[in-house]
Amino acid sequence: MDKYQEQPHLLDPHLEWMLNLLLDIVRDSDSPPALVHLAFKFLYIITKVRGYKIFLGFLPHEVADVQPVIDMFANQNPKDHETWETRYVLLLWLSVTCLIPFDLSRLDGNLTSEGGEARTSTMDRILQIAESYLVVSDKARDAAAVLISKFITRPDVKQKKMADFLDWTLSTLSKSSFQTMEGTIMMDGMLQALAQVFKHGTRESCLPYASTVLMCLDNCKLSESNHTLLRKLGVKLVQRLGLTFLKPKLAKWRYQRGSRSLIANLRLSTQDEEKQIPQILASDNDEDYDVPEEVENVIEQLLVGLKDKDTIVRWSAAKGIGRMTGRLPKELADDVVGSVLDCFSFQETDNAWHGGCLALAELGRRGLLLPSRLTDVVPVILKALTYDEKRGACSVGSNVRDAACYVCWAFARAYEPGELKPFVNKISSALVIVTVFDRDVNCRRAASAAFQENVGRQGTFPHGIDILTTADYFAVGNRSNCFLNISVNIAGFAEYTQSMIDHLIDMKINHWDGVIRGLSTKALHNLTPQAPEYITAIVFPRLLPLAVCMDLHTRHGAILACAEITYALYKLAAAKNRLQHQNTNTESRKEEEKTYHELKYRNLITKPITDYLDEKSLEGLKQIHQRLYDRQLYRGLGGELMRQSVCTLIKNLSLSKMPFQGDPVIGSWQWLISDSLKNLHLISSTSRQHIKEAAVSALAALCNEYYLNYHGEADPVLQDELMKNYISELHNTEEMIRCGFSLALGSLPAFFLKGRLKLVLDGLKAVTRISPKDVSFAEARRDALKAIAKICQTVGVKAEASEDDFICKENVYQIYDTFLDCMNDYTTDSRGDVGAWVREAAMTGLMELTILLTRNHPDLIEANVCKQIMCCLAQQSSEKIDRFRAHAGSIFLNLLYFDSPPVPHLPYREELEKIFPRSESSVLNWNAPSQAFPCITQLLALPAYRYHVLLGLAVSVGGLTESTVRYSTQSLFEYMKKIQNDIQAMDSFSETLIQVFEDNLLNDRVSVPLLKMLDQMLANGCFDIFTAEENHPFSLKLLSLCKEEIKKSKDIQKLRSSIAVFCGMIQFPGDVRKKVLFQLFLLLCHPFPIIRKTTASQIYEMVLTYSDIVDPAIFDEVMTILSDTAWDAELHFVRGQRNYLCDLLKVPKPQLMSKLPAH
Repeated sequence: MDKYQEQPHLLDPHLEWMLNLLLDIVRDSDSPPALVHLAFKFLYIITKVRGYKIFLGFLPHEVADVQPVIDMFANQNPKDHETWETRYVLLLWLSVTCLIPFDLSRLDGNLTSEGGEARTSTMDRILQIAESYLVVSDKARDAAAVLISKFITRPDVKQKKMADFLDWTLSTLSKSSFQTMEGTIMMDGMLQALAQVFKHGTRESCLPYASTVLMCLDNCKLSESNHTLLRKLGVKLVQRLGLTFLKPKLAKWRYQRGSRSLIANLRLSTQDEEKQIPQILASDNDEDYDVPEEVENVIEQLLVGLKDKDTIVRWSAAKGIGRMTGRLPKELADDVVGSVLDCFSFQETDNAWHGGCLALAELGRRGLLLPSRLTDVVPVILKALTYDEKRGACSVGSNVRDAACYVCWAFARAYEPGELKPFVNKISSALVIVTVFDRDVNCRRAASAAFQENVGRQGTFPHGIDILTTADYFAVGNRSNCFLNISVNIAGFAEYTQSMIDHLIDMKINHWDGVIRGLSTKALHNLTPQAPEYITAIVFPRLLPLAVCMDLHTRHGAILACAEITYALYKLAAAKNRLQHQNTNTESRKEEEKTYHELKYRNLITKPITDYLDEKSLEGLKQIHQRLYDRQLYRGLGGELMRQSVCTLIKNLSLSKMPFQGDPVIGSWQWLISDSLKNLHLISSTSRQHIKEAAVSALAALCNEYYLNYHGEADPVLQDELMKNYISELHNTEEMIRCGFSLALGSLPAFFLKGRLKLVLDGLKAVTRISPKDVSFAEARRDALKAIAKICQTVGVKAEASEDDFICKENVYQIYDTFLDCMNDYTTDSRGDVGAWVREAAMTGLMELTILLTRNHPDLIEANVCKQIMCCLAQQSSEKIDRFRAHAGSIFLNLLYFDSPPVPHLPYREELEKIFPRSESSVLNWNAPSQAFPCITQLLALPAYRYHVLLGLAVSVGGLTESTVRYSTQSLFEYMKKIQNDIQAMDSFSETLIQVFEDNLLNDRVSVPLLKMLDQMLANGCFDIFTAEENHPFSLKLLSLCKEEIKKSKDIQKLRSSIAVFCGMIQFPGDVRKKVLFQLFLLLCHPFPIIRKTTASQIYEMVLTYSDIVDPAIFDEVMTILSDTAWDAELHFVRGQRNYLCDLLKVPKPQLMSKLPAH
């Protein structure tokens, strides 16, 4: 049923038959109690999903139902927590049956029983039941309150019992305290009952008691309670009392705007219009009446409720304000509106702002906020739409902004377009800003809905339909899309552009969330082309002082904003200059290009950026770094943000071709970049990656723009100094410093690497080598590989050129060797398989270098190198980590199907294209073991790939991940099934398998899972063809390797896996069987008890499976010894049992080796 919770009305057609079915069980006297309770439990589930009010209408409520329902309570135990659903539904049922339109005394008959004692009347019985359940601790208390509201308000009960009941509830309230759990439960029940009674009772019957109840409620001081529900019930009861004091009529002065329904509005424009409005107004013909003094107390309590710390209390208070104001005279109602507006003071908390917004929405929705008040209300709502108050490391206010959107939504339905016309531009701009720039998705969606309502109802919002099409409910769900794409579309409408830019500058670039600051500056970059003049004249002068202000977040956002806006202005100016340049003739263009570098060096070329930024702005940008440095703002935690933002500024100013050639600021910028890279190890792990990336990008842009002399080459002095410093840092003992300088060298432009390429590559190769001191420096090796790959792309390939300038035949194989060596990096530490990062970078580098050579000099790719690349990729494609398997698989297929031109010397190209058809390669999900392994195991049939695929499969088949193990094992067995009768294929496979074992002997990463794989293969009969021959070489070699692997081992997992392999090898006939038994009997006396027990258990299963290895005459005795001996007992006892087994099976007894005396 829970799936209907969102749309419970779908159950309505089925409720009747469901209830009848369950009630038949309840009414059946033969139904066991457990079944009855189960039926009531299902009835409760229906009430939970559909709501008790709808549910009540389907319950039977004949006169005949009253007595049976009351009688059912006799069997109920209020303290039984297992059957509370039964009591809850019974109370709801009784609340319907007690509404029969006859005096309840008619059901009693003669109240004198046979013994002369008076029986309790039906009225008293119902009241006793209701009162007893008002003080229970379960949900039956809620149903008892519903019952009271229906029962006490009956005309006959009201006369006799209402006063006494109210006395009882008030005395219970006054005696109870919300400081105790029992007191809280009792107060909850009493308050619920009173609230329901004053809601459903007539004003005439409730008015005499209202003052007394209000006085008692005041004495309870519920506003001081920590229990949200008690405070909410207090507010609910107060507003019900207030409504009792006031006459139930509609205010004549309220604002009317048609109907809530659009269809009804259309109908009003015809003949119904004249009829309907007088009917509404006729309900209030007396504006001048005395308002009881208690009303002021009620209003005051509701206003306090608007500032409560919990939303449900504020919401209840807001509805109370709306209901009460609708019954007040105009002057008093206006005072209430004024009091609500007092909530919007910056001395108030966010709770008061939220409550105030809810109250304004209720007042507006009910037509109680007159148009004359809009001049006061709209400015407040505009502030609430961007309310964001910082609290420590975060902020509050998303609920205020959401409620402000609700106010705008309510106003759209409440007022005629003419009333809101003076405020349309401000409201539309504010809603657009929240729609695209709010941090919280619920606020963006609320603003979008409010905007849509205004467009539909008011029809005066500029470009409403166009904006709605772009910024609908689903589109605003993605924050990045809102900031970077939707905002650009909306800013295309002039009415919104400036307000959007102003909001970003005023509210978002100084936001506490760094992600929002980053998105805001990128949004400013995108919005700059919409209003470049406004940006340069108004925005930029405001940003420059903020970039060096005291507040860290403001400073960070302002620097990034300066960077983004400057680059956007440059691109805009460059586009204009390009258009002008295209209009000049070709000859003059050639002449310009000829002297370009010289003019550029001498700073004589007109920079496009100066079309927009004046000298003062350029000077302000130049001074940012120096002023931060002078104030030591690059130090401490704030220094991390400053380094990152200023590096971004350096990058964008360089890309914007600022006229700073030869200026001392270039040296200062270079210092900052180098210093940031040198101090990476001192920076927090969260910021380290961002600073590293920012510094590396800044260096690349800086070199490209300012380190080129008029000959188009790097300045030799500068080049020597920078290269020397950066390469020396590659040997630093801090891993992070190696990472930073590796990537920095990789980002250098081609002209800067010229003549120094060999030096740089040698330095980076040294970083990729594993030495005992830096075995855990996986990130440094990864970044060095990335740098090598990037350098290859930067300098390009020339076969016959110098190795100091280009990738050529002299250095290409050294680069390949570096990548291929790193494919064997399986370093692990506390973070797991960190070597996988290195292998991933190596795979990417191999692909990029191979494709680069294929395009330019395919003759430089040797067949042997190509084979190694494809084999390594095949191995990685069959390993256990999904992400890296997918990366290797995609690169494998990229190289296979690279067509311009095809990669030369690919082994078994045709066979590979059959295994991986081009049509299916794009949809093959390498992340899914179920798709990857069936394909990759087919490579076992290709001799060139078999060794590496088997090496990868061993790790997967013997791994821990259930899905990987299942599909890899299944795929391997399917392959083995195909070749198990082909002796030649089996010999070839077994030789490769032995070779893998031999090469990885004592390498636990491979040998332990390999033993597990061998166990499964032996158990599944993969080597049955070898059992026909005694002492087959495979079995002898395998036994020898297993013995060597476990020699002196203390690894429990390895020993247990080897036991399973030994037991599987018993199937091989000949001398090997005796040797296997000897090994198993050795393990029966292993120093570790767990190994002895495991060995005995495995031998027991082995003897059962291969019964031919034991003579039938001694079979039972062998099995008894294996099963009954306590193999974890003392070694001398166990050794005797083991030796007896050796005698029975005629296996040589293992002899104890005496230790040689120490010399």
